[in-house]
Amino acid sequence: MSAAIAGNVVVVTGGAGRIGRAFCAAIAREGGTAVIADTDTLGASRLAAELCSLHGSAAATVAGFDITCADQIDAAIVDLHTRFGRIDSVVNNAYPRNGRYGARVEDVNYADFIDNISRHIGGYFTTAQRFAAYFGRQGHGNIIFMGSIYGVVAPRFDVYTGTQMTMPVEYSVVKSGLLHLTRYLAQYYKSLGIRVNALSPGGVFADQPAEFVRRYSAHAKGGQMLQAEDLAGSLIYLLSDASAHVNGQNLVVDDGWTL
Repeated sequence: MSAAIAGNVVVVTGGAGRIGRAFCAAIAREGGTAVIADTDTLGASRLAAELCSLHGSAAATVAGFDITCADQIDAAIVDLHTRFGRIDSVVNNAYPRNGRYGARVEDVNYADFIDNISRHIGGYFTTAQRFAAYFGRQGHGNIIFMGSIYGVVAPRFDVYTGTQMTMPVEYSVVKSGLLHLTRYLAQYYKSLGIRVNALSPGGVFADQPAEFVRRYSAHAKGGQMLQAEDLAGSLIYLLSDASAHVNGQNLVVDDGWTL
């Protein structure tokens, strides 16, 4: 264990999900306290218990955390300050969407398009806004947005050939918007000692169809998709003082996929 984030309290939204679990495990290993903020209360509690059994008091949860609800975010901030006396960072990692998300462009209707963009980028904005208010009073803070390679480049639609998959148009709109929101908020809050950066991963393996995995992997240096754990080192860097002078930036972790 290094001292990179020892003693830091780090909130991870969507912390009980695939990438969130890897993030929380890395934070706990590095001596921080991973606060698992997720609508999946049971999953968050189980992960916290698992991490605490491995690393001591290295994980916690907050009850009822929905990134689209400012009141729940505010209540969580008050609760965490009462428990820990500080919050050092928030990782905006949740992935909110409605049940019709993922349709092909020609099948997306206006209401769903707006709803999914609102939930995702609106939730990230609201979370950042509420935590920034706390960080400003505290005198320091660190906000990290989860971006994507599809916020940087246009999708390679050929990798979906032969599958029922597609790249949802809302996803590309959200992730590209988040990258400029990162720069905007970094500029807006820098006088308050608050850093804002983005981490943009390539495709993470999640039992996708074999044909997609084959086509996607052909563009990567290592010939395979990322595992969630492959992102953890970059996250720890952005959370730590090693990146103290990195602000308003987007760190792409894609094994060369976008080259």
